[in-house]
Amino acid sequence: MEQVIFYVFAAVLLFAATMVITARNPVHCALFLVLAFFNSAILWVMAGAEFLGIALVVVYVGAVMVLFLFVVMMLDIGRSVHQEGFTRYLPAGALVAVLMAVQLGLVLVSDHTGIAGGVIPEVPADVDNIRGLGGLLYTTYVYPFEIAGAILLVAIIAAIVLTLRRREGTKHQDVAKQVRVRREDRVRLVSMKSEGRE
Repeated sequence: MEQVIFYVFAAVLLFAATMVITARNPVHCALFLVLAFFNSAILWVMAGAEFLGIALVVVYVGAVMVLFLFVVMMLDIGRSVHQEGFTRYLPAGALVAVLMAVQLGLVLVSDHTGIAGGVIPEVPADVDNIRGLGGLLYTTYVYPFEIAGAILLVAIIAAIVLTLRRREGTKHQDVAKQVRVRREDRVRLVSMKSEGRE
């Protein structure tokens, strides 16, 4: 039963990943990427890496995909721009896909052919993967972790700068002009004669 569930979610993951690069609408591509992230998280949980599965949903689906959608919708990417480089890079993409399929096939038949040697060590019962991952992340890989954080900060700043570019037909605030405004520029007193009652 576990293998059946694995193959079902793996098939949905492959379908979603294919739709990410073939869908015509950029927003649909981002939504299919969300579906791919969810299925990847389920596969991580089935593999025993619960923290990575939850982090994939919380970080990527909850934060990174929101940023993707924000940038895609603010940049207003047209269909022609989205599709103009697809056929040019199709041979390279097909070559990468074939290489990945060969590697996956070798992994599947490695138990019968003896290609992959070695035994996966058993994890002690008193050590969970969150503690082990945190220990490695903040001791051995602390510098790559900090560099990744700096790169993400630069990406966020770049996304904000891209959304603040000048476009025709859009209205922008002029804070200096708003500060210099006077009462006479905004308020006009009108003297009206009152009509008496008969």
